[in-house]
Amino acid sequence: MARPDSHIPVLAREVIEVLAPQPGDVLLDCTAGLGGHAAVMAPALGHAGTMVLCDLDVGNLARAEVVVRAAAPDIRVIALHTNFAAAPQRLLELGLAADCVLGDLGFSSNQMDTAARGMSFMREGPLDMRLDASSGVSAADLVATLSGAELEEILREYGEERCAWQIAQKVVTERARQPITTTAQLAAIVRSVVGRHGGGGNAAIDDATRTFQALRIAVNDELGNLGALLEHVRRAAGVLAGARGRGGEAPATRGTWLSPGSRVAIIAFHSLEDRPVKQAFAALVEKGLAESMTRKPITAGDEEIARNPRSRSAKLRAVRIGAANRGVDGLH
Repeated sequence: MARPDSHIPVLAREVIEVLAPQPGDVLLDCTAGLGGHAAVMAPALGHAGTMVLCDLDVGNLARAEVVVRAAAPDIRVIALHTNFAAAPQRLLELGLAADCVLGDLGFSSNQMDTAARGMSFMREGPLDMRLDASSGVSAADLVATLSGAELEEILREYGEERCAWQIAQKVVTERARQPITTTAQLAAIVRSVVGRHGGGGNAAIDDATRTFQALRIAVNDELGNLGALLEHVRRAAGVLAGARGRGGEAPATRGTWLSPGSRVAIIAFHSLEDRPVKQAFAALVEKGLAESMTRKPITAGDEEIARNPRSRSAKLRAVRIGAANRGVDGLH
């Protein structure tokens, strides 16, 4: 699911309420995109605050840095061209501990709308889908080299596609005739299969949607990276809990990238993302390592959906690590 552009970040008001950035805080935006969320929160950090922006898309990262500096000229801004799963380690290397952490798991609309990125079946372009075009394998590489069984697994696991086997077999057949290198080629193949087998189910959703979602997830290892980030949160929460038990604290220089009482918020756009976030946060709360800040996921209201239809599927969950004495309790 694509994320809107920087002028209309999803659930912006709710993100500010949950993270409650304060003067002097270190705020880590793990998925800076075009800088929409970071820009609306940056002024609250004051001149002593630090904004750390992370993104794999080097073009978006540069734009985000400009947007944030314009919104809050006095704060310290650090831009890191890195995967969000690596953000905690980069923070440690900088000797920083985050007070606020945001992960927006959607794609930026400029990524989805740029044909050359090959992200969407709505734009004909090269079948690429990489967030970082300078490294990794493209969707065309996967389509050309994976076995039928491997393709089926990706489509079933990451796209929840009911016609996964049929699509995979059709891809194998068609690529033997000619390379599948464009979004239009792949979309046509998928539509021919799903339409014939009646697997679409929802006339409002294009038959190619699930296949393209699955390949984007596979190409960018989105779920693996999300799992790694959640594990970093769990470990840091454990370190902080141990430090509290010893009557001390564990700053970044002593092994954790989160500060005591830090707030962590993640916006997911489909169940494959939301489920692990829900489970990880629930486990932290159950073990006494964090407090839930959202009794149920926060979703966009009718007004926001009307203004920004892409917010319809967004779900925001948040926790506060350890004991905290500020912030917002039990939103929604």
